[in-house]
Amino acid sequence: MDGKATSNIGAFSRGGDTRGDHKASDHDLGCKEKYIPCGIVDEDTAQLYVTFGRSFKTSDCIVDTLAAWWQGLSATEHGEIDRVQIKMDNGSESSGVRPQFLHRMVPFADTIGKPLHLLYDPPYHSKYNPIERRLFSQISRNWAAEPLINYDKILGLIRNTTTTTGLKVRAYLDTKEYPLKVKPTAQRLSELHITRHRILPKWNYTIAPSAPFNVK
Repeated sequence: MDGKATSNIGAFSRGGDTRGDHKASDHDLGCKEKYIPCGIVDEDTAQLYVTFGRSFKTSDCIVDTLAAWWQGLSATEHGEIDRVQIKMDNGSESSGVRPQFLHRMVPFADTIGKPLHLLYDPPYHSKYNPIERRLFSQISRNWAAEPLINYDKILGLIRNTTTTTGLKVRAYLDTKEYPLKVKPTAQRLSELHITRHRILPKWNYTIAPSAPFNVK
């Protein structure tokens, strides 16, 4: 799971070669609309999922993306999962010590009734995350140089993206507004049931749905 760099919405030049008679501005001055993609690659099924937010990339946005992915699974798929292991980018919004991120992830674990095992890439090594080569690289190749004039154009290009094995990307738009600098209370933080790895506590930890779950 990871997010991609924010891009501007509008008839702006994005470089590269493409077919068609496209016209675009070479500067993005005055741009007000942006998109913030957050994607998930299921390494067991190879399914690809991405949401596009119209607000800020925050801890709440990331957890809502994860919750939407879970809701999109069938009851059979839910039953086949005994724990959800997530490989995360070591960004500030999803850091293993980010209070709001942890505060949101614990109720998510309670809701799905499964332990969440989070593993983080070392700093500056996010390019090795499977999502980069299996999702974002395919998206970038499909919409190379295409002006992203609106959200419908973005979703259309994403949904037409296919991998080398023929799988398509499921893309959705998140219209919620996510405020910045949201912090939980100290009391709520003290209630979090998190078990951390003894050697890499910030980069390897498990959130249990109701009681601490030992990391081996």
